[in-house]
Amino acid sequence: MPDQKNNNSSTSEGVHEDWFAYATEHSENIPEILIELEKETHQKILQPRMMSGRLQGRFLSLLANLIQANTIVEIGTYTGYATLSLAEGLTCDGKIHTIDCNEELVSFQERFFNKSKFSNQIKRYLGDALEVLPQIKGPYDLVFIDADKENYFAYFDAVLPKMRKGGLIISDNVMWSGKVLHNTKPKDKATSVLKDYNKAIRRHPSVQTTLLPFRDGLTLSRVL
Repeated sequence: MPDQKNNNSSTSEGVHEDWFAYATEHSENIPEILIELEKETHQKILQPRMMSGRLQGRFLSLLANLIQANTIVEIGTYTGYATLSLAEGLTCDGKIHTIDCNEELVSFQERFFNKSKFSNQIKRYLGDALEVLPQIKGPYDLVFIDADKENYFAYFDAVLPKMRKGGLIISDNVMWSGKVLHNTKPKDKATSVLKDYNKAIRRHPSVQTTLLPFRDGLTLSRVL
C-alpha cells in the first residue's frame, strides 16, 4: 500500500511526491484523530506504509459522502485510517463493517474507533473475510477491498450480489508498486492475481470500471 508523504521517489507516472504533498495541502483538512492515528501507526506498528495515505483518506471520505452510504463494508482494517475516513460519509444511521484477521491490531483499532465520533457506527469483525461476509446483511452501498491480493477475485464475487445498483466497489493496490506493468510472467502469486483481476474487472458486465494511477492504484467499479 505504498504512498508515504515523506517518500521522495517518483510515482509510476513520473510525478514527484511533491505533487501529492501540494494536493494534500490544498485539499480538505485532515481530522485531528487521523493525524494522531497516523503518528501512532508509524511509531508502534510494523509496516506503517500499509496505512492509507492522507490524500487517499480524503478521497475515500469524499466518495463515501457523494454516495451518502448507509452500509459500507471494508475488507482489511489494518489500523483503521481508511475506516475512519470512510465513516465520514455515512448517513446518520449508517454503519461501516470492517473486517481484519490480525488479532494483534484489535486493541489499537478499538482505541481509535472508541474515541472517534463514529464509535457507534463502526462494527469490527476479527476473522476470515470470506467467512464473515455472509453475516453482513446487504444491500451494500460501498465496499473497500484492501486485504490479501490473492483473494481479490473471491472478495469481489462475494460482495457483488449484495451491492445496490449504483453502489461502488473500490479495490486498492491494483498497481502493486508497478509490478503489474511488466509483461514477463510474475514470480509471485499476488502480482499474477492482480494482473488477471485488473483485466477481468475491466470487462465485467456488471460494473463500470476505471483504474486510477493514484497512490498504489485504485480501481473504482460502479455497479450497474
